[in-house]
Amino acid sequence: MINDIQKDAAERMQKSVTALSSQLSKIRTGRAHPAILDGIMVPYYGAPTPLNQVANVTIEDSRTLALSVFDKSLAQAVEKAIMASDLGLNPMSAGSVIRVPLPPLTEERRKNLIKIVRGEVESGRVAIRNIRRDANGDVKNLLKDKDISEDEARQSDDAIQKLTDKYIKEMDTQLAAKEAELMEI
Repeated sequence: MINDIQKDAAERMQKSVTALSSQLSKIRTGRAHPAILDGIMVPYYGAPTPLNQVANVTIEDSRTLALSVFDKSLAQAVEKAIMASDLGLNPMSAGSVIRVPLPPLTEERRKNLIKIVRGEVESGRVAIRNIRRDANGDVKNLLKDKDISEDEARQSDDAIQKLTDKYIKEMDTQLAAKEAELMEI
């Protein structure tokens, strides 16, 4: 029973770390990365469709993304969707290819992005602490029902705390890497 609780907590904490890394990949740095455009939805036959399902996103050079739209009539809608996003990007259409140059980040914008990254990491830490609280609550319920001894409950609390520390440390490592990447010129 205790092992199941710990395994479940570890899986949920790992999912939180994975979710954080996907969130951080969407935050733009000075380099071009296809994940920057992941959150953009394009109206396709009346239904909002993710950009990566209507166009192929490739990296042309370190500061430019190139999009090859599958349906040529959709190129205008893709351009509008990129402009409407809060990424501050200005796409240029060249026939069937849409180029999205990434402007260099100013010092002020870098600092704002670091604040956003720290906020994302803090929400990840809160999610992990909530998972710890849930797992410890499950262990306390087992103790209250006399399914386990107090020693087992204490050992389980220690193990869950070690898991929490491990995954929070992983998030801190991601934070440090992203901050270094953002401050790179």
